[in-house]
Amino acid sequence: MKEDDKNPKQPNPENPYKTLDLKLTKVKDWAAGMQGVQASISDLIEEKTLTRGGKALFKMNQMGGFDCPSCAWPDPDDERSPIGEYCENGVKALAEEATTKKITPEFFKENSVYKLSQLSDYEIGKKGRLTDPLYLPKNGTHYEAISWEAAFEKIAQSLNELDSPNEAIFYTSGRTSNEAAFLYQLFAKEFGTNNMPDCSNMCHETSGTALRPTIGIGKGTVKLEDFYDTDLIVIIGQNPGTNAPRMLSALEKGKKNGAKIIAINPLPEAGLMGFKNPQEVKGILGNPVKLADLYLPVKISGDMALLKALEMLLLDFEKKNPGKILDQEFIHEKTTGFEAYLKQFEDYNFDQFVEESGVPKEAIQQAAEMLAFKKRIIFCWGMGITQQQYGVDIIKEILNILLLKGSIGKPGAGVCPVRGHSNVQGNRTMLIDEKPTQEQLDRLQNYFGFNPPREKGYDVVNAIKAMHNEKAKVLFCLGGNFLSATPDTTYTTEALRKLNLTVSVSTKLNRTHLIHGKESLILPTLSRSDMDIVNGELQIVTTENSMGVVQDSKGILKPVSDQLINETQIVCRMAMATLGDKSVVDWAKYHNDYDAVRDAIEQCIPGFENYNVRVRQKGGFYLPNAARDGKFNTKQFGDRVPFTLTSAPVNTLAQDEYLMATTRTHDQFNTTIYGLDDRYRGIKNERRVIFMNEKDIEKAGFKNGDKVDLFNYDDGIERIAPLFIIVPYPIPEKNTVTYFPETNVLVSVNNVVKESNMPASKYVKIKIKKHDEAIYNRVNPYFKKLIL
Repeated sequence: MKEDDKNPKQPNPENPYKTLDLKLTKVKDWAAGMQGVQASISDLIEEKTLTRGGKALFKMNQMGGFDCPSCAWPDPDDERSPIGEYCENGVKALAEEATTKKITPEFFKENSVYKLSQLSDYEIGKKGRLTDPLYLPKNGTHYEAISWEAAFEKIAQSLNELDSPNEAIFYTSGRTSNEAAFLYQLFAKEFGTNNMPDCSNMCHETSGTALRPTIGIGKGTVKLEDFYDTDLIVIIGQNPGTNAPRMLSALEKGKKNGAKIIAINPLPEAGLMGFKNPQEVKGILGNPVKLADLYLPVKISGDMALLKALEMLLLDFEKKNPGKILDQEFIHEKTTGFEAYLKQFEDYNFDQFVEESGVPKEAIQQAAEMLAFKKRIIFCWGMGITQQQYGVDIIKEILNILLLKGSIGKPGAGVCPVRGHSNVQGNRTMLIDEKPTQEQLDRLQNYFGFNPPREKGYDVVNAIKAMHNEKAKVLFCLGGNFLSATPDTTYTTEALRKLNLTVSVSTKLNRTHLIHGKESLILPTLSRSDMDIVNGELQIVTTENSMGVVQDSKGILKPVSDQLINETQIVCRMAMATLGDKSVVDWAKYHNDYDAVRDAIEQCIPGFENYNVRVRQKGGFYLPNAARDGKFNTKQFGDRVPFTLTSAPVNTLAQDEYLMATTRTHDQFNTTIYGLDDRYRGIKNERRVIFMNEKDIEKAGFKNGDKVDLFNYDDGIERIAPLFIIVPYPIPEKNTVTYFPETNVLVSVNNVVKESNMPASKYVKIKIKKHDEAIYNRVNPYFKKLIL
């Protein structure tokens, strides 16, 4: 598309904040159904890949096919649906991979980096697949074609000129396969740094931080079939209808088998309320299946107060029904710290917890009764918990409830952090971690023969600060859209502009390609659905889903360009160019043989014994999970799980302040914007909206549809997100919700989750003022200056 081509439905490129023609539709109380099918087909048509992409759908998530590039929800262990094991968002992700639209070097001759940067994230992402490696020289205005050999020479030169290996940062997206991820961390360590921030640092680092010291593993403890045969499923801080739609089928099956569901969230999300299964006739034509038996409209950051109120009621029920509520045998044999845990409640005030939670007392009482008389309980959570300031403690409090009930380490019971991207958990298993353990490093040293660095590296937040303070000079991104995913957009933009070199391994154009270092490279790679042929043979890669199953993935689509290189070979060629004869690793062998990579993984990471054989078996294999089997092993507590003492945060707001949480639309996965609608929440053709309680709107002197500017003042800095539209919504008073990445600019780089150091994007204090055109005129020139 030429620069002067304008889609009238999109923002004016000269004013990226200009709002669209917002239309409000009916808010949904159920998810999926025929509308989901129609939306899926529409995306295939839009990407001009109805035949090509439609063919691939029958292989996505199937045995012998390829793993969905979207979420990490597991596939059934045995038979898969012949209709399709995918959801609407999976189809959208595949459509953008299978698209026939291409971005060739000629496109960049006609489009400057500055001009492209004026487009919305949605417009940028819709340009098509990248076909050739690209280079932006220092002070250059347009990306230009570059050979692969020259690209690797530039990377090697930039890395080898650094004063210290710790001036390089190696970021990873959850899309990356196990094989590429393992080699990537191996290269970084042989180069000499543990600076390996990844997308876990922004989504579920909090989960691992809470679970590892308590149950001995930083992962969930349930299998998919546990959802089918359980008594109670509690979904807290998670929206399965948008973020993991295939989870709805598991919830439906559990309901049919007698399970009850409690939904806890500030917004009454459609996917928590009802489900029309598009794989069944009655799901298309009939009424939705009711999912949540009880919905608790908790305040933002009111989750801890709610959990403590529930615990007080459970303990009270136990006093009245000795031995019938708590699992005293489990507590005695498997836990520690129970007496201290009990003692804390002597100083607690139930009514205060009720008020802090924002949930009516009667509803809390009903939830406690459901918990009290159930034995097999699963707690699921998402970023609504992990991105709160006290998210680590909240997860530990969830665990406290499960310990009271003995509901962990047995069938139909346990913890289920619902991971985001399809291999984000596998990347961490493959040692993509800024703080590897000494045991992990020892195994690498023993097998490969070099001494890896032992000091902790940068996570995402600290990486941004290092770039901003000019302690880092090179950023290499293996997938992802770093700028749009990270907090404090202005600060992060400044940080990226200070780098000597930014490198992005990508399938499509994104914002990080346009806000870059002094020099920039874009390296186009194969997608999950593309055929990966090495030495004439079609290769498999492997991934790990959110329940610890390692499975193979084999693409079926002919790549859109013969210039695309798979991620494994990109890492190997970078390593060979950078390390040369100094390396003790046989990078050439791994470049040509994925089985050899898996053989190395088998030697370095426990649980991967006989890797190449087992991963080719039907459905793959489960990694060891002692906590799932009721065996707990922690350094501090041995084979016992500790009850954790936590405190409830007190949320103080000035009269004109509100708490804001960022979220994604239904037409979005992570930072990828598929469309401009949020069907379930009744939003059409707009993203710059702020959901507010009607009472708050009236008290502030606003009305529905008013245009406003949003402000944050953390660290004594004024942060501005201009020109949003007020939309009334059933949300607790003094709470607001907006979409990311549009409001990432309001999330201070210092507003982080305690202990896990994740951005606390679900706990942002803001002020809301009527829109002032002068605000836009003040903000936009500054961003233009940053871009230029």
